[in-house]
Amino acid sequence: MLRFGTAGLRGPLRDGPDGMNVTTVSRATAGLVAWLRDRCLGGGAVVVGRDARHGSAEFAAATAEIFAAAGFPVTLLPRPLPTPVVAYAVRELGAVAGVQITASHNPATDNGYKVYLDGGSQLIAPADAEIERCIEAVAEPIDRVPVTPADDDLVRRYLHRVAGLPARIGGSGARAGIRIALTPLHGVGGELAVEALRAAGFPDVHVVDDQFRPDPDFPTVAFPNPEEPGATDLLLATAARVGADVAIALDPDADRCAVGVPRPDGGWRMLRGDETGVLLGDCVLRTATDDALVATTIVSSRLLSKLAPARGGRYAETLTGFKWLARAGDGLVYAYEEAIGHCVDPAAVRDKDGISAAVLAADLVARLKAAGRDLNDELDDYAVEFGLHAGDQVSLRLASAAAAAAAVERLRTDPPHEIAGEPVEYTDQLRVRGRMRTDALIFQGVSSRVVVRPSGTEPKLKCYLEVVEPVGSRADLPAARAAARERLSALRDFCRKF
Repeated sequence: MLRFGTAGLRGPLRDGPDGMNVTTVSRATAGLVAWLRDRCLGGGAVVVGRDARHGSAEFAAATAEIFAAAGFPVTLLPRPLPTPVVAYAVRELGAVAGVQITASHNPATDNGYKVYLDGGSQLIAPADAEIERCIEAVAEPIDRVPVTPADDDLVRRYLHRVAGLPARIGGSGARAGIRIALTPLHGVGGELAVEALRAAGFPDVHVVDDQFRPDPDFPTVAFPNPEEPGATDLLLATAARVGADVAIALDPDADRCAVGVPRPDGGWRMLRGDETGVLLGDCVLRTATDDALVATTIVSSRLLSKLAPARGGRYAETLTGFKWLARAGDGLVYAYEEAIGHCVDPAAVRDKDGISAAVLAADLVARLKAAGRDLNDELDDYAVEFGLHAGDQVSLRLASAAAAAAAVERLRTDPPHEIAGEPVEYTDQLRVRGRMRTDALIFQGVSSRVVVRPSGTEPKLKCYLEVVEPVGSRADLPAARAAARERLSALRDFCRKF
């Protein structure tokens, strides 16, 4: 049967226990019911939401009806909505669990079943394995009773919270002066993102018309992920056409946010997740209380670890995924992962949230524009202050998840002691103890770093690269960038030999 991966089930839409279908969803829900009852949580409130993928409406209805038949008060959200709304609702209502039917940015042929526990954080081990055992013990038939969808009250409360974010962090006050280009990539975030931006004081939003309405077939992109080549071409063309100050792309369930900026030559580029991550982290830290905590993962840039203490904050590092980042420690005010996931308001949403990240990014752009600056200027300042941190990722799509795991195992058996001419120290994350144990290899040199791991959701081998070049002044930036490009090229060559 499908196994719990990143906080839930995800797989192709097809019959059988290894596919996403009503039977799989029903058994998963019945197993989750049994697990909650075993922990004396029976009868607690539950939230159920969905995106607009094929099968999502039917799967959400089955989930809600099984919970209701088991005696749980169920809030079934009224229509296809972003995943962060479910995370918010679980926390806001004090629910014992939440389920979002979504496959995030997977291909159109997939769907999924994402589980939140009390507090609105994603499911983690050992609960995932315990729930799987409960699923295996489910006996047919599974009772269902009809559930009436809720009204828009929770959605309005979520939007009110997001729209107030700039004011809570000492926002710019000059928000009406910027123009935003936006795409939800055929997902469910478009309407709420525009509404949240306008309520926050950003009325000048131009959307990519061909990608704005939810469409489960994602007709204009090969893969509905802003990180994939070509996925943001229409967005950047729109940004250039309307003379935007910033471009924003959400993934289909709107829990991820990618940011595009104009280049000095007049073109546009999408920022890397690490670039957006440190920009938003700095924005939050500058107005946070002393000793506030920010966090990122072992595959992200090391830049945040240098910036946090310089801004009076603390830094934590976790395994990949927001199920770990949301639990990074007390005093958490911000967390990000390089895969364009940002948690900018953990008091309300203990997960990545593309819509609140978009509002914060827009406010930062407005503040900088009022000072005659832009995001590129901020990134240049970081390079001078902390060194130029340049990153890249090599993603090798393989025949299966097993093939990706086998490739890592071969590298583990015979690890290199030098990469691209630089000696490296080797850490096998499977050999460490505690919560940082995972299937990943880290090769660390004096000024370069390579992390290799199999993907948790797709048949891919992922390699995360970073080099650091010293920068004495802005005049040194062109030479530092050229040196970084050359060194990253050598690291990419190393990874492609796997």
